[in-house]
Amino acid sequence: MSRALANSKGRPGSQTLKAILGIRDLVFSAAFAPGERLSEPVLAERLGLSRTPIRAALARLEQEGLLEIIPSGGYTTRRFPASEVMDAIELRGVLEGTAARMAAERGLSAARLAEFHALNAEVDGIVGRPLAELDYETYIDRNTVFHRLLKDAAGSAIVAREIDRVMCLPFAGPSAFLNVQMDIPEFRASLVIAQSHHKAIVEAIEAREGGRAEAMAREHARLLKVRNRILAEGVGLESNALCANPQGTCKTCAVLCPGGEVDLNAGCPAGR
Repeated sequence: MSRALANSKGRPGSQTLKAILGIRDLVFSAAFAPGERLSEPVLAERLGLSRTPIRAALARLEQEGLLEIIPSGGYTTRRFPASEVMDAIELRGVLEGTAARMAAERGLSAARLAEFHALNAEVDGIVGRPLAELDYETYIDRNTVFHRLLKDAAGSAIVAREIDRVMCLPFAGPSAFLNVQMDIPEFRASLVIAQSHHKAIVEAIEAREGGRAEAMAREHARLLKVRNRILAEGVGLESNALCANPQGTCKTCAVLCPGGEVDLNAGCPAGR
């Protein structure tokens, strides 16, 4: 067996593992259109690797069920039932909610809270810029950092491990679908809502309000569920799976509200 594919114990070699993680991240962030053939040369250039580990990684990811073999040769991303994706998002919300509650109940150091506040201030500056000037890559990076801080704030190795596990489920991560939303008018508004969630979560943790921190973290994860138009247009999901019970989000409190598309100018249905 090639050293590029596996070492003597059958685990992927370092370059193949790097390729597996890189391709998996691209798929989970919806970097590929549904049914798009994955090009070995393009992936190799994008990940800075040779084609040998890319080829081995594609084969391994097909075995995992993330990719499908094209009869004519090559691989494409597999379509995932939207119900599975929604369940994964819900599970992430439960786990991150638990982390937020534990952080609030156990308390955070002044240094850790300062880290949260500095990060939120930085992201305020990012999402406050005009749509054409938004630095999407920086936003995604800082969004990832926030969720890592939240995971670690629980002070629980078990919770951290389970959050890491659910992040490996297709499209369950906090930055899923952001790569395909950049040209959609509602995109910036969704970032503003998400950022308001981040600040509310930190405020609840700082106030030692575990129930509120947990509720906001769970609601924050559900924000992905209201992006029906984006999901219906592709990113590897069944196109009609989210149409049975459309929901919108109130801009004031960000609670899920029945009634179709998100109306960012509507009043809060909960009277907040």
